[in-house]
Amino acid sequence: MENKKEGSSKQNAQFNILRNDPTKGDGGYGVGSISLENVTPIIIDRETQKVFIDMDALHGRSKVEQKVFFKNVTKEEVLELDPHKYWVIWLALDRNQKGVHYSGAGACEILVAKQTKEGSRRIFGYKSMPEHVNSLDKAIKRKFALDIMDEESKQSLKKFLIDFNSEYWEKSPKELKNSL
Repeated sequence: MENKKEGSSKQNAQFNILRNDPTKGDGGYGVGSISLENVTPIIIDRETQKVFIDMDALHGRSKVEQKVFFKNVTKEEVLELDPHKYWVIWLALDRNQKGVHYSGAGACEILVAKQTKEGSRRIFGYKSMPEHVNSLDKAIKRKFALDIMDEESKQSLKKFLIDFNSEYWEKSPKELKNSL
Protein backbone atom coordinates (compact mmCIF):
# COMPACT_ATOMS: atom_id res chain seq x y z
CA MET A 1 0.00 0.00 0.00
CA GLU A 2 1.08 3.54 -0.56
CA ASN A 3 0.63 6.48 1.76
CA LYS A 4 -2.90 7.84 1.48
CA LYS A 5 -1.71 11.42 1.58
CA GLU A 6 1.03 12.52 -0.77
CA GLY A 7 3.98 13.86 1.15
CA SER A 8 2.85 12.24 4.39
CA SER A 9 5.78 11.26 6.59
CA LYS A 10 3.78 8.56 8.40
CA GLN A 11 4.25 5.08 6.89
CA ASN A 12 0.91 3.52 6.00
CA ALA A 13 2.18 0.23 4.53
CA GLN A 14 2.74 -2.84 6.65
CA PHE A 15 4.87 -5.92 6.33
CA ASN A 16 3.40 -9.39 6.31
CA ILE A 17 2.55 -10.62 9.79
CA LEU A 18 4.99 -13.02 11.45
CA ARG A 19 3.40 -16.32 12.37
CA ASN A 20 4.44 -19.72 13.59
CA ASP A 21 5.43 -22.34 11.03
CA PRO A 22 2.11 -23.59 9.58
CA THR A 23 3.72 -26.85 8.44
CA LYS A 24 4.53 -28.01 11.98
CA GLY A 25 2.10 -30.16 13.86
CA ASP A 26 0.39 -33.43 13.03
CA GLY A 27 2.28 -34.12 9.78
CA GLY A 28 -0.92 -33.94 7.77
CA TYR A 29 -2.06 -31.50 5.14
CA GLY A 30 0.39 -28.73 4.28
CA VAL A 31 3.60 -30.47 5.34
CA GLY A 32 6.37 -29.57 2.93
CA SER A 33 4.54 -26.57 1.51
CA ILE A 34 6.16 -23.16 1.32
CA SER A 35 4.80 -20.42 3.53
CA LEU A 36 4.78 -16.84 2.26
CA GLU A 37 3.42 -15.48 5.54
CA ASN A 38 6.71 -13.81 6.45
CA VAL A 39 7.50 -12.45 2.95
CA THR A 40 6.74 -8.92 1.84
CA PRO A 41 7.20 -7.65 -1.73
CA ILE A 42 8.78 -4.21 -2.03
CA ILE A 43 8.83 -2.40 -5.36
CA ILE A 44 11.29 0.28 -6.41
CA ASP A 45 10.56 2.51 -9.39
CA ARG A 46 14.05 2.84 -10.84
CA GLU A 47 13.34 6.22 -12.49
CA THR A 48 11.88 8.05 -9.50
CA GLN A 49 13.41 5.84 -6.76
CA LYS A 50 9.97 5.66 -5.14
CA VAL A 51 9.84 2.62 -2.84
CA PHE A 52 6.59 0.99 -1.75
CA ILE A 53 5.09 -2.25 -0.48
CA ASP A 54 2.63 -3.99 -2.80
CA MET A 55 1.26 -7.24 -1.35
CA ASP A 56 -0.48 -8.02 -4.65
CA ALA A 57 2.96 -8.76 -6.14
CA LEU A 58 2.81 -12.11 -4.33
CA HIS A 59 0.16 -13.08 -6.89
CA GLY A 60 1.65 -11.29 -9.91
CA ARG A 61 -0.92 -8.50 -9.63
CA SER A 62 1.12 -5.59 -8.32
CA LYS A 63 0.23 -2.03 -9.27
CA VAL A 64 2.98 -2.04 -11.91
CA GLU A 65 1.89 -5.39 -13.40
CA GLN A 66 -1.80 -4.60 -13.84
CA LYS A 67 -3.02 -4.40 -17.45
CA VAL A 68 0.42 -5.42 -18.73
CA PHE A 69 0.80 -8.25 -21.24
CA PHE A 70 3.78 -10.47 -20.31
CA LYS A 71 3.22 -13.56 -22.49
CA ASN A 72 5.45 -14.35 -25.48
CA VAL A 73 7.43 -11.14 -25.17
CA THR A 74 11.22 -11.11 -25.03
CA LYS A 75 13.29 -8.75 -22.95
CA GLU A 76 14.82 -7.32 -26.13
CA GLU A 77 11.37 -6.50 -27.57
CA VAL A 78 10.41 -4.59 -24.43
CA LEU A 79 13.78 -2.82 -24.27
CA GLU A 80 13.06 -1.45 -27.77
CA LEU A 81 9.89 0.18 -26.38
CA ASP A 82 11.75 2.39 -23.85
CA PRO A 83 10.52 0.53 -20.76
CA HIS A 84 9.81 1.78 -17.28
CA LYS A 85 12.09 -0.29 -15.01
CA TYR A 86 11.23 -1.64 -11.58
CA TRP A 87 12.87 -3.82 -8.97
CA VAL A 88 10.81 -6.28 -6.97
CA ILE A 89 12.48 -7.19 -3.70
CA TRP A 90 11.13 -10.19 -1.85
CA LEU A 91 11.88 -9.46 1.80
CA ALA A 92 11.58 -12.02 4.61
CA LEU A 93 11.15 -11.13 8.26
CA ASP A 94 11.88 -13.35 11.23
CA ARG A 95 11.75 -13.18 14.98
CA ASN A 96 14.52 -14.51 17.21
CA GLN A 97 15.68 -13.86 20.78
CA LYS A 98 16.78 -10.33 19.74
CA GLY A 99 13.42 -9.57 18.14
CA VAL A 100 12.02 -9.02 14.64
CA HIS A 101 14.55 -8.45 11.86
CA TYR A 102 14.93 -8.50 8.08
CA SER A 103 16.19 -12.03 7.46
CA GLY A 104 16.34 -12.60 3.71
CA ALA A 105 15.96 -10.68 0.45
CA GLY A 106 16.06 -11.36 -3.27
CA ALA A 107 15.75 -8.85 -6.10
CA CYS A 108 14.41 -9.26 -9.62
CA GLU A 109 13.26 -6.87 -12.32
CA ILE A 110 10.11 -5.97 -14.19
CA LEU A 111 10.14 -3.95 -17.41
CA VAL A 112 6.96 -2.24 -18.61
CA ALA A 113 6.88 -0.54 -22.00
CA LYS A 114 5.99 3.15 -21.94
CA GLN A 115 4.40 2.87 -25.36
CA THR A 116 2.46 0.22 -27.23
CA LYS A 117 3.88 -1.93 -29.99
CA GLU A 118 3.02 -0.77 -33.49
CA GLY A 119 -0.32 -2.28 -34.49
CA SER A 120 -1.23 -3.24 -30.93
CA ARG A 121 -3.21 -1.65 -28.13
CA ARG A 122 -1.56 -3.75 -25.43
CA ILE A 123 1.09 -2.55 -23.02
CA PHE A 124 3.87 -5.12 -23.10
CA GLY A 125 6.13 -6.02 -20.23
CA TYR A 126 8.88 -8.42 -19.38
CA LYS A 127 9.58 -10.42 -16.26
CA SER A 128 11.47 -13.66 -15.96
CA MET A 129 9.38 -16.05 -13.91
CA PRO A 130 12.39 -18.27 -13.10
CA GLU A 131 14.24 -15.16 -11.85
CA HIS A 132 11.25 -14.15 -9.69
CA VAL A 133 10.87 -17.67 -8.27
CA ASN A 134 14.60 -17.98 -7.54
CA SER A 135 14.71 -14.55 -5.85
CA LEU A 136 11.67 -15.40 -3.74
CA ASP A 137 13.23 -18.76 -2.87
CA LYS A 138 16.43 -17.05 -1.68
CA ALA A 139 14.43 -14.74 0.58
CA ILE A 140 12.44 -17.66 1.99
CA LYS A 141 15.69 -19.56 2.64
CA ARG A 142 17.00 -16.49 4.52
CA LYS A 143 19.67 -15.56 1.99
CA PHE A 144 20.45 -12.17 0.48
CA ALA A 145 20.61 -11.79 -3.30
CA LEU A 146 20.62 -8.07 -4.06
CA ASP A 147 23.76 -7.87 -6.17
CA ILE A 148 21.89 -7.28 -9.46
CA MET A 149 20.52 -3.96 -8.18
CA ASP A 150 22.06 -0.62 -9.11
CA GLU A 151 23.67 1.42 -6.30
CA GLU A 152 21.02 4.16 -6.31
CA SER A 153 18.25 1.59 -5.83
CA LYS A 154 20.19 -0.16 -3.08
CA GLN A 155 20.47 3.11 -1.19
CA SER A 156 16.74 3.75 -1.68
CA LEU A 157 15.93 0.29 -0.32
CA LYS A 158 18.27 0.78 2.65
CA LYS A 159 16.65 4.13 3.50
CA PHE A 160 13.16 2.61 3.18
CA LEU A 161 14.01 -0.31 5.50
CA ILE A 162 15.59 1.95 8.11
CA ASP A 163 12.74 4.48 7.93
CA PHE A 164 10.12 1.74 8.12
CA ASN A 165 11.57 0.31 11.33
CA SER A 166 15.08 1.15 12.50
CA GLU A 167 14.92 -1.58 15.18
CA TYR A 168 14.34 -4.26 12.52
CA TRP A 169 17.32 -2.84 10.62
CA GLU A 170 19.60 -2.81 13.67
CA LYS A 171 18.78 -6.45 14.46
CA SER A 172 19.29 -7.60 10.85
CA PRO A 173 22.32 -9.64 9.76
CA LYS A 174 25.50 -7.89 8.62
CA GLU A 175 25.09 -9.66 5.28
CA LEU A 176 22.08 -7.47 4.49
CA LYS A 177 23.81 -4.30 5.61
CA ASN A 178 26.89 -5.16 3.53
CA SER A 179 24.68 -5.92 0.49
CA LEU A 180 23.22 -2.43 0.64
